[in-house]
Amino acid sequence: MIIAKLAAVTLVMSAAAGPLAEPSAVRLTLQQKNAATQTYVQSATDCIARTVAADARFRKDHPAANLGELIVESVPHCVVPVRAMIAAYDRYFGDGFGEQFFMGPYLDVLPEAVAKLTSGKAD
Repeated sequence: MIIAKLAAVTLVMSAAAGPLAEPSAVRLTLQQKNAATQTYVQSATDCIARTVAADARFRKDHPAANLGELIVESVPHCVVPVRAMIAAYDRYFGDGFGEQFFMGPYLDVLPEAVAKLTSGKAD
């Protein structure tokens, strides 16, 4: 459910495409590429968590009750850092990897990351 809704959002914002990979990025190790993209991942995740926590419907006592829906609704508000994250993955790993990362590993751990970042932040 959350993946289908986020897939639609991703298609709308998929203007974040770059060249296959920068020549300098090709020489980086996998660890260096991951480190270079981490700032973008953190920025997107922080924006989504802040947006979720600011929503009046967010429930601190039982965040899982509506967390998926709130995450889906927060992505359009965080389109700039999400696009930057996708573009960074495309830049370092190759064209298309940003969207693959967003739709796969990122979304897999996003609810847990948002729950952790928002714990104790809602009233």
